[in-house]
Amino acid sequence: MASSGDHTEHLFFHRIGWLRAAVLGANDGIVSTASLIVGVAAASPDRSAILVAGVAGLVAGAMSMAAGEYVSVSSQSDTEKADLKLERAALDVDPGAEREELASIYVGRGLDRDLAHAVATQLMEHDDLAAHAQDELGITETVSARPVQAAVTSAAAFSAGAVLPLAAAALGPPAIAVSVVSVSSLLALALLGAISARAGGAPVGRAVFRVVLLGGLAMAVTAGIGTLIGTAI
Repeated sequence: MASSGDHTEHLFFHRIGWLRAAVLGANDGIVSTASLIVGVAAASPDRSAILVAGVAGLVAGAMSMAAGEYVSVSSQSDTEKADLKLERAALDVDPGAEREELASIYVGRGLDRDLAHAVATQLMEHDDLAAHAQDELGITETVSARPVQAAVTSAAAFSAGAVLPLAAAALGPPAIAVSVVSVSSLLALALLGAISARAGGAPVGRAVFRVVLLGGLAMAVTAGIGTLIGTAI
């Protein structure tokens, strides 16, 4: 609660970068590893084969997530840097035109032209590139690309998620590995959906339903394929 005379809002926007990578990594870790284990267990309930598949899935998945996220976010970072370079050149060549452009943005948001010019002038005197980066390009410190952070977060989150079905497979009897891994993984997905929804300020029920439905579908499909392959072999 804010004290009298204060107005404090607890916003969630600053969490977008790490929350996206963490949720995506953990969700993928649970679903992909659980699906792999369930598929192998459905084909042949051999503990060694199940655990080897699970460990291989964890390591390969974590590395893939890290590499994919790093490449993706690096591309975004390169684009941001290129846009900022072009904007810096435009500011150096014709700052007056850039000031008009910034003022027009503020007019479009509801300010009258005189006030818009005054705001644009003061912001550009303070930091012209930062003003244009935020209001013209949409680049801010909160949402700017951080490749290493995204890669590490994704790999760590994937590993944390993948450990859950792997532990269930290791501790449970091989004969019922499909059931044990499926149920424990769906419960983990439900918990993950609830936590991510609360952290992001989203409806909990919708998030839980979404991750459980899609995760259950993935495991059901791989279990069916594993059963068919096991029968054929």
